[in-house]
Amino acid sequence: MPNNKYSAGIIVLLAGIVILLGKLGVFSFLGSNFWPLLVLIPGILLHVLYFGRLFPAVVLIPGGMLIVYSILFVLCIMFGWDTLKYVWPLFITGVAVGLYEYHLFGASRERVFFNASAILAVTSAVLLILALVWSWGIYAIAIILIAAGAWMMMGKRSRW
Repeated sequence: MPNNKYSAGIIVLLAGIVILLGKLGVFSFLGSNFWPLLVLIPGILLHVLYFGRLFPAVVLIPGGMLIVYSILFVLCIMFGWDTLKYVWPLFITGVAVGLYEYHLFGASRERVFFNASAILAVTSAVLLILALVWSWGIYAIAIILIAAGAWMMMGKRSRW
């Protein structure tokens, strides 16, 4: 009988702590900032299951994608969700990483997976550069043009 009281006391104490932490906003903070772990953990788990020789190499494709996507979501949480309008090409990079891992560790060393991952990675890089140039890069181009024009005006003038 005393053991039952002790166990019930622990359960009631834990329930009170959980309710208090919930009212203080601890769980909403954790949920809003650490939810990308729900994407990262399955990606890591797929890699562990492959390298533990439990699953075939094809699971590396979604595993690589999930890891890249979780990193992308962490970046968006850190810098704000407006960042996604500049770094959206990283979604393509996720597919490229998954295909490249499959090419590296898969049983069939077919070149098609490497070529597809390379094409997707280059496409993603080009789109990322274009997105960045159209957003803040235009200011850098304007400053470079102003500096070049000033240098041309202030440089040594040739005498005719």
